[in-house]
Amino acid sequence: MTRVLVVDDSALMRKFLGRLFEAEPGFEVVTARDGADALSKIGAFNPDVVTLDVEMPNMDGLACLDRIMVEHPCPVVMVSALTEHGASETLEALEMGAVDFVTKPEGTISLHGEEFGPLILDRVRNAAGIRIRRSVRLADRLRFKSGAETRKAAPKRVTVRKAAIPSNLEADMLVLVGASTGGPPAMDELLSRLPANFAWPILIAQHMPRSFTATFARRLDGLCALPVREVTAPVAIENGTVYVGRGDADLLVTRRGDTLMAMPAPESPEYRWHPSVDRLVQSAMKCRPANQLLGILMTGMGNDGASAMTQMREAGGHTIAESEETAIVWGMPGELVRMGGASDIVALPDIAERLLELSPWR
Repeated sequence: MTRVLVVDDSALMRKFLGRLFEAEPGFEVVTARDGADALSKIGAFNPDVVTLDVEMPNMDGLACLDRIMVEHPCPVVMVSALTEHGASETLEALEMGAVDFVTKPEGTISLHGEEFGPLILDRVRNAAGIRIRRSVRLADRLRFKSGAETRKAAPKRVTVRKAAIPSNLEADMLVLVGASTGGPPAMDELLSRLPANFAWPILIAQHMPRSFTATFARRLDGLCALPVREVTAPVAIENGTVYVGRGDADLLVTRRGDTLMAMPAPESPEYRWHPSVDRLVQSAMKCRPANQLLGILMTGMGNDGASAMTQMREAGGHTIAESEETAIVWGMPGELVRMGGASDIVALPDIAERLLELSPWR
């Protein structure tokens, strides 16, 4: 039985979600009208997953999430409005420890229930299988529990496998990065550790709706030393620049004469997730030899990117899979490892260092 705490200030949304989960086998649901109400119920109910509205009176979603991650850490799925403000707050929530998000439909929920209902059910089912890493907000949690006896746990062994630095890698490389669930904070971690003189261009396929990717790119641009831009039209790929694929579309690498280009393309029904990591890698392999490509597959549900990056490695490219111990969800990188497509398996905090080891500036 999966216990779900639904937190939303809208009585209609609480009613809709309550009925939705109650109609599905294996769910037990309790609702709360705002953050304060949620905190008063969470201890007794002990939910497996919380769905948390972002904008609420009395105590909003971010303030409530902050308390949950310290006092009752569990998987939280944010429910956000399709606005720039909602996108910004949702990305902040993911930084604070929320594992996923879903966007509210515009207009009356009853008119969009057939689309929204299966989406949030899928996200909650996925979230129920996620274990919150012990390192998330650890210092705050220890301070909260300071009245009780605490014992420092032995550090967990992290799986690391690094191949010898290949001699066939070119000095002029293209870095292709893919992620899904848990990806935004993972991207922050990766890019913030790269120096301003890192010369290789980086292209990112992060599964995300269109209303969020512009805010996501601006957030990354403010956090890292490299310039970051969302790809909304064909643009020449420049060294030392990060390109984020636009949501609800795919990001492709193409050629215009001798110039390598990044361009958005409409979603292809051949691919399940968007922006598609598989499609990004496949397009790059048509424009560059594999030994001029470096793939990084990080946290995410499913298997997007695993097949194409395996093909890329077999053709002479180099790939990095995030280790299971640091990935919020080890679906995508785990599949790359299972397929034999990972040159390296590296913990998230060390992926940037591995990039620098592979670069000509090592």
